[in-house]
Amino acid sequence: MIDTRFLDEVSRKISSALPDGIKMMQDDLEKNIKAILQSSFEKMNLVSREEFDVQATLLARTRQKLDEIEKQIARLENKT
Repeated sequence: MIDTRFLDEVSRKISSALPDGIKMMQDDLEKNIKAILQSSFEKMNLVSREEFDVQATLLARTRQKLDEIEKQIARLENKT
């Protein structure tokens, strides 16, 4: 899931860049921009940094175990 603080910040930056006449609608614009961004990011199937880091750690552990198994197999093959 995307960090909502990031979406809040982006929507605030976009709405603050609007001309003064439009700034009266700033709260509504921020909410709408945030909803549009969130919807777009969800469609992209993005993962959070935390999810990525967990999967990277799991993959590293799996790779290490695979290397150990490959070494065991090589030792066993050399015994015959």
